Amino acid sequence: MKGKVWLMLAGFLTMYSAQAQKINPEKPDLSPSNFRLDSLPTSEINIPIQVNLKPIYALAEKSVDTLFTSPGYPDEWLQDGCATRFKYSFRRSPLQMKTNGTSLTLGFMGYYKIVGSTRICVNGTVLSPWTPPCRCGFSEPERRVNVSFTNSISIQPDYKLRLNVVRNEPVALDKCEVCFWGQDITSQVLKGLTTELDAAKTDLTKKYGTVDLKPRFKQIWEKLSKTYDIYGLGWLNINPQRLRINNIYTQRDSLNIYLGLSAKPVISFSKPAEKITPLPDISVFSRKSGFSIFLDAVLSYDSLTRILNMQVQGQHFDFKKGFIKKKFIIDSARIYGAGNEKLVIKIHFSGTNSGVVYLLGKPVYKPDTRTIEVEGIDFDIKSKNFLLGSADWLFDKKITKEITKQAHFELGSYIDSAKVNINKQLNQEWIKGVRSFGKINDIRLIGIYPMQGDLVIRSNCTGELSVKVDAMNITL
Repeated sequence: MKGKVWLMLAGFLTMYSAQAQKINPEKPDLSPSNFRLDSLPTSEINIPIQVNLKPIYALAEKSVDTLFTSPGYPDEWLQDGCATRFKYSFRRSPLQMKTNGTSLTLGFMGYYKIVGSTRICVNGTVLSPWTPPCRCGFSEPERRVNVSFTNSISIQPDYKLRLNVVRNEPVALDKCEVCFWGQDITSQVLKGLTTELDAAKTDLTKKYGTVDLKPRFKQIWEKLSKTYDIYGLGWLNINPQRLRINNIYTQRDSLNIYLGLSAKPVISFSKPAEKITPLPDISVFSRKSGFSIFLDAVLSYDSLTRILNMQVQGQHFDFKKGFIKKKFIIDSARIYGAGNEKLVIKIHFSGTNSGVVYLLGKPVYKPDTRTIEVEGIDFDIKSKNFLLGSADWLFDKKITKEITKQAHFELGSYIDSAKVNINKQLNQEWIKGVRSFGKINDIRLIGIYPMQGDLVIRSNCTGELSVKVDAMNITL
């Protein structure tokens, strides 16, 4: 009888010591993966930029004189050889612009009137006095002539807009005949006009042949390099890498430049430091359209932990091993990464036993529900080994099933909000006179990476973006 009592007492003591033992296995020992955060593919953004040419027209209108006259007009004569002299007045209509491809033609209608006289000369010897002045365009309509300059446009790697100005030959629409014998002196008039136009062309080239767009591009580059708060969804770093010109042409009153941008954008929940790099030279062109952005959203494990604790904290589970009832209560949970494909879920618990256990699971994105779920949740091998000797009853699937059920994170509202708020960023005035227009067509999640410090969600965004420039402070 005494032997049985001692056996029962020993059994109870063993049971009590097992129940009272603190469970505290070592942390999981997971090998990091080969994934590197800097492996983010380069995003390609192709932006049609439409530059309003009317401000440039206004500058050209100011640069070309509205009135041309022969030297010393109206008192002095312009002599063409020994036998002819004349003086003229020439006025122009407002400038008219015509665009075609990379060429821009600046033209106007000229109206002129002329006074001329002649005399007889033989081999440079004067044989007669000048005839009375003969007039053309004074008591009759002024004579007309078409005048134009053609400008070819190109952008250099240093952001210089080159205008190669060519003076076209004037085309007379009306003849100018003077004196009673009807001498045609139109060619002489055009020759004098050409001299004046060449001087205007030289002045036009000097003032407007080169337009430096670098200060404007530098402003845009610095704006792209800043960190932007996207309305509670995190901080966006565009991280621009290169700029290129895909195409350039003129159409009606606009200069169309297809700008390409290579970037590596990242969204994070903590504000990163801004890093503004120098504006690089323009790179080689690409014929792609729209944009394809590979975007890393960096989610902190603290935020994921808060979401999980809202679901599981305080939950308790009842078990029965033989005739003994067991209780397991989740006091708190913490999620973190180990730099490989799996997440670690650390559970602090109390009840029949108390302590810590570690669970492992792989985060997977479910496109149908637009959620991240942690699949294949199970005890880490070190936790299993510890529990085998003290609390093997915890191997019941009830706990891991419940954690699996609650370890999901809804991304649908995040994606929808991201579309709305990124669209707001795409449609705004960046600087005075420069406004962008765009939209996100699709956001597709392509990878989940449990890094040691954060959970990186990589997505691909596709859409359209354009820029319209209505006013520019042009540096000449």
